[in-house]
Formats: sequence, C-alpha cells, structure tokens
Amino acid sequence: MASRRILVTGGTRSGKSRFAEGLLTSAPAVTYLAPGPRADPAVDAEWASRIAVHQARRPAHWTTVETEDLAGAVRAARQPVLIDSLGSWLTAALDRLEAWHQPAEAWSEAFDDQLEDLADAWRTCRQRAVAVTNEVGWGLVAEHHSGRVFTDLLGTVNQTMAQASDEVVLMVAGRPLRL
Repeated sequence: MASRRILVTGGTRSGKSRFAEGLLTSAPAVTYLAPGPRADPAVDAEWASRIAVHQARRPAHWTTVETEDLAGAVRAARQPVLIDSLGSWLTAALDRLEAWHQPAEAWSEAFDDQLEDLADAWRTCRQRAVAVTNEVGWGLVAEHHSGRVFTDLLGTVNQTMAQASDEVVLMVAGRPLRL
C-alpha cells in the first residue's frame, strides 16, 4: 500500500493537533517531530503552557524528537511520523536565516532550498506521515514586516506541502473538511 501523507491545516484552536494525533493512535509507535523553538517558560510562559498540554496528551509509546533538521528527521523515520507544526518549523528556519529584519534577497534562496528539501523528504517518506500547519492568511494584513513575511511564507509552505501530500484536511471548529 502506498504511504499516506496527510496535511492538516486550520486556524488557531481549530482542533488540528488533536485530529492529527487521532490519525495515528492505532500505530504501535509514532515519532513526534517538534521542529520549532524550544519552550522556555521564563521567556514565554503561555507558549510553554501550550507545549506542555500537547506533551501531556501524547501517548507514552510515542517518541518526541525536537529537531532543527526536519527534512533529515522525516527521511530517518522508521515508524509513522507526526510533524507539529510547519509554522514552528518556519519560525525556526527564519530565525536561523536571520531573516526577520533583512531584505528577502539576503535569505530567500536559502529558504527556498530548505523548503524544497523538506517537500522532497515528505514526498518520499515511506512511513505514514501527518503534518500540522496553520492557516494565517485569512485575516488582516499584518502591521509589522515580520508578520507579513511569516504569513506570506507560511502560505508558500502550505501550498508546497499540500502538493506533496496525498490528502489535505482543513479543520474548522473541531470538524475535519477533506479538501
């Protein structure tokens, strides 16, 4: 049977992560890939609290891998994999590229290469794979440059990963809509 790559998208608190986790609950083992910045309660207590809720909800037999090399971790997976989330990966990638306050010409080629590497790893993943991402472009245009960069690039990430997926699910009010 062909591998299944499912992209789960939606707004904040739409039920994306819980739905994605549910897709893999019957697997005997799952690798949970956390590609974002590490939670530091001293820096952002609310973010650390969100992370703790996610961690407490995961089954004990799942292995969590915090990684900056998401493409490499997907390629190395020997069991079903859950990425949560592509927005966190994007934030970490932009941090590494020091892109927040530089012109795109300084970092866009390197970013494009990283995104293509991730999409290639996703396309060729032999394990069942589920990735969570956010829809952030449905509201107002961000006032700050960094917000516009993030929104625009996450739209590109989502399109790229959707094209590399077998299925895309949009979560709205806790309800899955298969696209």
